[in-house]
Amino acid sequence: MEISYLVVFFILLLPISCTASTLVEKKFKECLITQLHEKSESVEKIIFTKSSSQYPQVLEALEQNPRWVNSSREPLLILTPFHESEIQAAIRCSTELGLQLRVRSGGHDYEGLSFLSKVPFVMVDLINIRSIEVNLADETAWVQAGASLGELYYKISKASNLYGFPAGTCPSIGIGGHISGGGQGITLRKHGLAADHVVDAYIIDADGKIHDRKSMGEDVFWAIRGGSATSFGVILAWKIRLVRVPPIVTGFNVHRTVEEGAKNLIHRWQYIAHEVHEDLVIRVFAQNSGDKSKTFRTTFNSIFLGGIDRLIPLMNKSFPELGLQARDCTEMNWIQSVMFIAGFNIDGPLELLLNRTTSFKSSFKAKSDFVKEPIPKSGLEGAWKMLLEEETPAGLIFEPYGGRMNEISESETPFPHRKGNLYNIQYLINWEGNSKEASKRYLHWAKMIYKYMTPYVSKSPRAAYFNYKDLDLGKNKHDNTSYSKASIWGEKYFKGNFRRLAQIKTKFDPQNFFRNEQSIPLLNSHPS
Repeated sequence: MEISYLVVFFILLLPISCTASTLVEKKFKECLITQLHEKSESVEKIIFTKSSSQYPQVLEALEQNPRWVNSSREPLLILTPFHESEIQAAIRCSTELGLQLRVRSGGHDYEGLSFLSKVPFVMVDLINIRSIEVNLADETAWVQAGASLGELYYKISKASNLYGFPAGTCPSIGIGGHISGGGQGITLRKHGLAADHVVDAYIIDADGKIHDRKSMGEDVFWAIRGGSATSFGVILAWKIRLVRVPPIVTGFNVHRTVEEGAKNLIHRWQYIAHEVHEDLVIRVFAQNSGDKSKTFRTTFNSIFLGGIDRLIPLMNKSFPELGLQARDCTEMNWIQSVMFIAGFNIDGPLELLLNRTTSFKSSFKAKSDFVKEPIPKSGLEGAWKMLLEEETPAGLIFEPYGGRMNEISESETPFPHRKGNLYNIQYLINWEGNSKEASKRYLHWAKMIYKYMTPYVSKSPRAAYFNYKDLDLGKNKHDNTSYSKASIWGEKYFKGNFRRLAQIKTKFDPQNFFRNEQSIPLLNSHPS
């Protein structure tokens, strides 16, 4: 029913005797040529249709989750602009032809909303909009939305070894989307989120106009720093404030099995990780063996903003149970710590950070929670049992909060998960292939462990991290979602900030042009 409806819709919209998709492609190209005052050859260089031989390569190049490969919800057209004017033209042409527009900066979108849709759409891939300008004089940088975190870290390190930026741990993540959802990273206990360090931005609105902080207004500037910038426009660039980093950073990875007390160590970790010195972040990875051996291993992964001589006394005082020793630790500089956390050899070439594609891709599903009270051993035991029963790779990632995160108000930015949170949990399961049967089984595991953890995590609302997007939180229609229905997932991500986001959205994008399955709705919207 849906497919035949869309065909009829486009035949009525574009009364030319040809298939609907081909007609749309032709009309869109003609519109771009008119808007840009360019020759057809110039437009051909930045537009890829399904009939283009390069279309699959361009579409899949940055997709980090093979679960979406060969989906029936792929874009009609892919645009890879080199200039802001081409994005402006794409917005105007999409409006004229009744198409949606999705934007991809790095391809890490957990639910694929940046490059998938149930309705006809154009995908704007920002792979060519990625310049970075570091200004050491005022300790800032302008970063275009298509740049990756690795490119940003690399560029900062080449400019100075005195500065860094508090953002995510995976180098191939796009900066546009990362900051849009808050930007949780390894130094959040010291510096907060990436979004907390944005001082200006350029965004294109639904009319194709470019705004900076002054012209967009403080409300919109507040909204886009962690409140789903793609709900308001197309982010062109962020101006970020750099942070000072010490000359020596220390990292360690300590592995423990069940026989070595892994379960007791995780339980104990809950009481200290949010309270230790803000220079210290100890993450926990609890994972199964991913096979029939039914084994369980924990990794305590840490970065300390200082040397071993300071770290060991801190650990002996706060977490002696881990038994950390100097030989477990590696001293390095800041950019090497970025390599360390990303899983690279710290003495390897820094150019590894410039690789925008991950070396290993597997289908995955993730969900998230925030924890406000330590989970009892009996509660954790149930999670470990579910982990061991699964024969494909699965795990829980624990990210400690506290420190600087406790000092920033819930309403300072749309990201509300501040004081009172001990840590964030990410539940993650990976599998090979993307068959429907396999996906259904593994998606079920993710839902079951999430359901099991209900008594032990935050409540009213049960909170979630927007950058770990999860469509299970609100099964709504893909278009014209009502505010009341959207609040089911919206309040989980944004808590009391959700209504303000909807108010700003209603004023800045009243036609709801920028929308997806979990975009900020209009305040006065109703179910379709």
